[in-house]
Amino acid sequence: MRVFIGRLAVGVVLVTAHPILAAGAVFARNVTKNSIYMASSLIARNDGIMTGEGGSSEPLQAGFTQKAFTALLDLYPGNDEVREHISASVDSVLPYLSNATENALSYPLDRLSNGNAMLSFSQQPLANAQTSAYTSGLEALRLSIDLNRRNQEDGLWYYTYPYWSYLDGMYSLAPFYTLYTVTQNNATTLNETALDDMAHQINLLWDHCLDENSGLLVHGYDASGTAVWADPVTGASPHVWSRSLGWYFMALVDTLEVLQDHRRTKQYREPLLHKFRSLATAVTQAVDPDTGAWWQVLDQAGREGNYIESSGSAMFTYALLKGARLGYLGPGNMSTASTQVAKRAHDYLTDNFVVREANGTLGYNGTVAVCSLNSTASYEYYISQPIKYNSVLGSAAYILASVEIESLQDKCAEA
Repeated sequence: MRVFIGRLAVGVVLVTAHPILAAGAVFARNVTKNSIYMASSLIARNDGIMTGEGGSSEPLQAGFTQKAFTALLDLYPGNDEVREHISASVDSVLPYLSNATENALSYPLDRLSNGNAMLSFSQQPLANAQTSAYTSGLEALRLSIDLNRRNQEDGLWYYTYPYWSYLDGMYSLAPFYTLYTVTQNNATTLNETALDDMAHQINLLWDHCLDENSGLLVHGYDASGTAVWADPVTGASPHVWSRSLGWYFMALVDTLEVLQDHRRTKQYREPLLHKFRSLATAVTQAVDPDTGAWWQVLDQAGREGNYIESSGSAMFTYALLKGARLGYLGPGNMSTASTQVAKRAHDYLTDNFVVREANGTLGYNGTVAVCSLNSTASYEYYISQPIKYNSVLGSAAYILASVEIESLQDKCAEA
């Protein structure tokens, strides 16, 4: 039996049918927190563990879980179950991503989402064999960027499709590329070539994919201009897919966060900040006024067949709240308006897509399985793709959004 739970009420008691929910001391301390409750449910389902049998999206599912759980640990430190699941997730991808030429390049740019956790683990005081494994995986991922195929403008191919670049890949590429670069350089040197390349990838997608009328970006572009969907001038695809834009939006805010802690990065921060603010304005304007969330195809709001999609909506919620919290939207009306929009969106997601399962775990509904430019990229294509219940791409995004909501609530409680 599945029950849509709405906003979790203070004092709710978790059903104890599942051992993690029954016995986990971590979750018992904060049973009313949406982020922790959903994270415990992902652990119960063994989500974010790569098996090699889940196709090309498996590295992203693992890396996105790692990132969401890391954000949760930043707010709620000391959660051993969450920390152990991050470790298990990283360990699960190592056999598939530890050789840049033989296996890492067999996956899309999404593979790089695992790099942040690998970098963290490689710096921890672990047994030599463990540290060596993490370091090998980390270096393979970094090398795979250099070996990745590129178009005539030096833009990275997202996957195997010739000359095609997607917004999607920036979430995995930009924060990792930046973090690796600033971490591996000492206090007096900075690998500007790598940071220049990171910024170049962000800029190429912006230049090719920006819709000047809405301020939103379409899914991707074909630098050769030969795809059936490619604009004859820009190579851009025709539609704004909410989740692909969500990946790009999150990439901007997460990369800005990495850069803010390091000197001599102003020339990279300011252009990214301009893009983030511009996109924040466009995203808040694109919200559906009736629901407070966002459409699957954002440039076709209200069109027959279109629907409110839960992963992209959660990503926008997270990025808006995080940007406001870190001061990227300023102290005034823009920050206030973005926060209000994001809070309403989170309420809608919780009321309409979070499901209490009979075993006491939480499910997450309304997430489109996958949309690829290896298609007609038509409106009919985007709205006809199946909905995947409990997709990690939706539930992990909801955890990130909930972490930001709970951080905001804690701040208000302290005021």
